[in-house]
Amino acid sequence: MRFVIYGPGAIGGTIGAALDRAGSDVVLIARGAQLEALRRGLIVETPAGELRAHLPVVGSPRELELTNADVVVMSMKTQDSQRALDELVSVGATGISVVCAQNGVENERLALRRFAHVYGMFVWMAAQLLEPGVIQAFSAPTLGVLDLGRVPSGADERAAAIAGALSAAGFASRADGEIMRWKYGKLLQNLANAVEALLGPQAQGGELVRAAREEALRCYAAAGISYATREETAERTTRNETLQPVAGRERTGGSSWQSLARGAGSIETSYLNGEIVLLGRLHEIATPVNSALTELALRLAAERAQPGSSSEREIEDAIARARAAGAGAGS
Repeated sequence: MRFVIYGPGAIGGTIGAALDRAGSDVVLIARGAQLEALRRGLIVETPAGELRAHLPVVGSPRELELTNADVVVMSMKTQDSQRALDELVSVGATGISVVCAQNGVENERLALRRFAHVYGMFVWMAAQLLEPGVIQAFSAPTLGVLDLGRVPSGADERAAAIAGALSAAGFASRADGEIMRWKYGKLLQNLANAVEALLGPQAQGGELVRAAREEALRCYAAAGISYATREETAERTTRNETLQPVAGRERTGGSSWQSLARGAGSIETSYLNGEIVLLGRLHEIATPVNSALTELALRLAAERAQPGSSSEREIEDAIARARAAGAGAGS
């Protein structure tokens, strides 16, 4: 079983380096500045010390000979998933196993349109990439929680084998037959990402986050979506993952914050808060808070603005506009 890490950023790079250290066969697919940096080597800084890896890296699946034994771990942001999946299809790799180690719930749907063997992954890791080729992973005593299962449901031998390799590499990992339930639970937590990106990590955005999650819960109820509760998530994660400084530094911000900090030009908010907006429109539930957060985050990303460039007043005005426009057919 070979692991192909497609999009080795903060999450994928940590997974790849840890698997390599544990003796798994690993290859990376990267692009741009990250590709050039990884050709020189990957550095993962952890609370336990520095992990250096020199892994084979290519710029496209076309440079690999993929087989049905390969496990492709998708770890790019969702806005880049469709292009990546189409590249995999173009090389005739339809028998591979695709693991979606990504936020949100859209990646699995995109993958199932193209591949038969799709696995969702519940990722609970604190890692950041602010400089190409250098990752800080703040989780301890494990490197994070990486549970997975088949989509739409089930846990087979391949899921168990992947979980075993990840456990040997220093992660808490298990096969779970209802993995999308856990991913919908995490989506509730990820609704705060846009608030952090817009206002900055130190801002008080508690009321905004609460309102965004209340909209999501109304949408879940209308759609009949089952999700892992906050208590269940905490029970699974807190004993396996606590944040610790790395080389005297604290974690700066989450994945959406990092996208703005790097000036990436895109952000995954359409597939986090935007997923709630979609559910609202499908089930006639008003979602003005999530609509406003999505609109503003996309604007900052397009402008390559730095995180924290917005204000609570701007968000309040955007929410008012969304209410007036009817954000969700039930408004």
